Amino acid sequence: MNAMVQAVVELPGDGLTLRADAYGPAAGPPVLFFHGGGQSRRSWTGAARRVGAAGYRAYSVDLRGHGTSDWAPDGDYMLDAFGRDVAALLDSFDRPVALVGASRGGQSVLVGGSRRPGKVALAMVADVAPLLRDAGVDAMRSFFIASAGGFATVDAAADALAEHLSLPRKRDVSGLERTMRRSDDGRLYWQWDPRTVSPEFLNPPSEGLAVEQAAARMKDPVVLVRAEFSTIVTDDSEALFRQLTPQLEVVLARGVGHMVTGDRNDAFADTLLDYLARFSPLER
Repeated sequence: MNAMVQAVVELPGDGLTLRADAYGPAAGPPVLFFHGGGQSRRSWTGAARRVGAAGYRAYSVDLRGHGTSDWAPDGDYMLDAFGRDVAALLDSFDRPVALVGASRGGQSVLVGGSRRPGKVALAMVADVAPLLRDAGVDAMRSFFIASAGGFATVDAAADALAEHLSLPRKRDVSGLERTMRRSDDGRLYWQWDPRTVSPEFLNPPSEGLAVEQAAARMKDPVVLVRAEFSTIVTDDSEALFRQLTPQLEVVLARGVGHMVTGDRNDAFADTLLDYLARFSPLER
């Protein structure tokens, strides 16, 4: 089956347009992928392609203010806004949808999915739970601060990724520029609205409460893929998640940190396909 990108499609968010890469047959059960804050839909390319090749209709979505999706005209990048986008997407389908999200995308899946009971075939979240360790968010805060002024070269951007997010320093950075935009002054910026990484949007107290409330509301199947070396999710986080969401299943992703998927997420797809076979099976 040909699972190359069939189209870049437009999808309805909450008052704005989201854009996604679509893979797999149009009639396949829908699977929506949501990336983490400061990333783009390309972070899910490997997994979305695999899922599309298996017969599902996979959409790797740019969150509001990221990639080529619309920027929020009112500057609203609170978690609730991302959740409203997910709920609007669910409303646009006439069948249950599998939701997959990492980091900010995972939180959005929980908040939006919990508001549409029965419309979620499966919610799989990567290294996201109630009661996140705030100190673990500091690395992301420092990365966003370091990125605010842009970069003179792609190599400088790669250095910032490695330094602040503890990611391996890429030797070949030629592909990194595709995730950036060049301003009139020649500097390179990540493809996101700078307002998305304002301090008030990075794990405020209201956000933790919103995730707890969403976890308690969720009645559809939920799977947590927990990073073995996470700086965000703790044993206490997992325990609270299990208490709030009794149907929760947990899978340990060995040998990785918070950025479970990064740019190499094919292995993640194997686990996802196993759960899709249970909760969103293909028609035979």
